[in-house]
Amino acid sequence: MHYREFPPPADLANHVECVWQLRQPRAVGSPQTVYPDGRCEWIVHLATPPRCWDSVRGWHVQAKVLFAAQRVIAVRLESRGRLNCIGVRLRPAVSNAMLRGAAVRHRDQVVDLATLDSTFARSLGDAARRFAKGAPSSLWKLLAGFCGGVAVDTRVAAAVERLERDAGRTRIETLARESALSMRGFQMRFRAAVGLTPKEFARLSRLQSTLRALDGGDEKISAVASDSGFADQAHATRELRRVTGQTPARLRHVLRHDREGDSAIRLAAAFVRGYA
Repeated sequence: MHYREFPPPADLANHVECVWQLRQPRAVGSPQTVYPDGRCEWIVHLATPPRCWDSVRGWHVQAKVLFAAQRVIAVRLESRGRLNCIGVRLRPAVSNAMLRGAAVRHRDQVVDLATLDSTFARSLGDAARRFAKGAPSSLWKLLAGFCGGVAVDTRVAAAVERLERDAGRTRIETLARESALSMRGFQMRFRAAVGLTPKEFARLSRLQSTLRALDGGDEKISAVASDSGFADQAHATRELRRVTGQTPARLRHVLRHDREGDSAIRLAAAFVRGYA
């Protein structure tokens, strides 16, 4: 498996976090997972689309060009052949605004982008194919034109940055006060921009912080749990098992010592660290 991220040009940095490419030469025998990170994505399959599981449709074959909406549970994918994907990862503060609320309407789903904007879906597919062939300018130009009309809510963007910097530990009341908004006003504004409530986004920030710590550090799991804002190790274990299906100890073992041995974790690990 090959996974790589490409940073956007400066004029897109407030809207697009990165463009990524995933290539896998053959089908993997068991379903794989990708853990939620508070971002929405546009994804183009240039080879065989995998099957995907969600709570609405169960297992189904993905379309060629997709919108991955906000989610609080892991994505389950089952490859049916060679994979070659180009993905556009959106910044959290524009994730719901970009397609007029689609991140909320299609929560915990991956949907055919053509059902939301058929013209953009066709253009994105064409630009992704050129990107994969080493000609990225068409994709950057398309994204600049599409994203340029979407204003970034700077107060929500600042709150997102604070939550990620503090691994989701900042109190929501503090964020509302720093944003000069009432509690209700802040929560409504955050959800309208991000597609998640502040509390949900804080939980995902804590999850991602924990995964990165388990992948790259040597601290005891109890210390990782404390640093990531969990009440204790038992709290961390319950939360990680709920979202990932794995205990912290199992995740650490696979992330650090058995990266090629557990195909269910391998894809998730690549997205956590930014490379395969």
